[in-house]
Amino acid sequence: MVSGMADLGAEAILLAGAGRAILLQLAEPGVARGVAEHSTFTDRPINRLKGTLTYVYAVVYGTDEQVKEVRRRVNRAHAPVRRAADDKSPGYNAYDAGLQLWVTATLYDTALTIIEKVYGPLDDESADAMYRDYAKLGTALQLPGQMWPEDRAAFGHYWDEKMRALRADENAVRFGRGLLYPKRAALWYLAIMPFARFLTAGLLPDQLRQDFGLAWSHRHERRFNRTFKILALTYPKLPVGIRHWFKDYCLNQLDISSRQAMAA
Repeated sequence: MVSGMADLGAEAILLAGAGRAILLQLAEPGVARGVAEHSTFTDRPINRLKGTLTYVYAVVYGTDEQVKEVRRRVNRAHAPVRRAADDKSPGYNAYDAGLQLWVTATLYDTALTIIEKVYGPLDDESADAMYRDYAKLGTALQLPGQMWPEDRAAFGHYWDEKMRALRADENAVRFGRGLLYPKRAALWYLAIMPFARFLTAGLLPDQLRQDFGLAWSHRHERRFNRTFKILALTYPKLPVGIRHWFKDYCLNQLDISSRQAMAA
């Protein structure tokens, strides 16, 4: 049992769960439809990841001005992502509170999964604090506070119900595999993708692994477990400055870009 941990959302090790969170989001049909018609994130995956994490870091750890800026950016990006229901589509809307609840839930559950694999189970105080922090990611946008499950037990019921019905449709698979198997990207990104795919596959439930065409076997499972045992032994011993470097980098870049925009 791990107690007294602060700033859990700032840990760089959470990057290991990025692929899982995105594929879980895509497996929600409303999200996948919006991505299919409006997003180019498979062409710019690093920009998408940086943008998402900058939003997370600003909402949880940022100043009032930083929160205001990331909310403005996200709302501007979401504004055109909508389509009325018709004979061909049930429609979608990026401002839909139910979809925002799901996206927030995937970020929280993925972060908790990674943290507990590396640090072990959290004590109630740390777990409750982390749960409250992640609720802000949705309520800072269009998610009403009363829609976020009241406590971790209520969240567990919500999560289990969603996961029982979750399947990746054609749009989800197309964009998910486009993310996992990029055709054009920087050499360093292509070099890390086999390991990123491996981590993503290991963190997904079996049904979604199959939906996205990710191979898995007992050999993969043993290697996956060894990987996290090594991370659990080594990562917590790193200096805080290294473990939180990406949070500090993203917030610094946010300030720089905001100043440049004001000066333009």
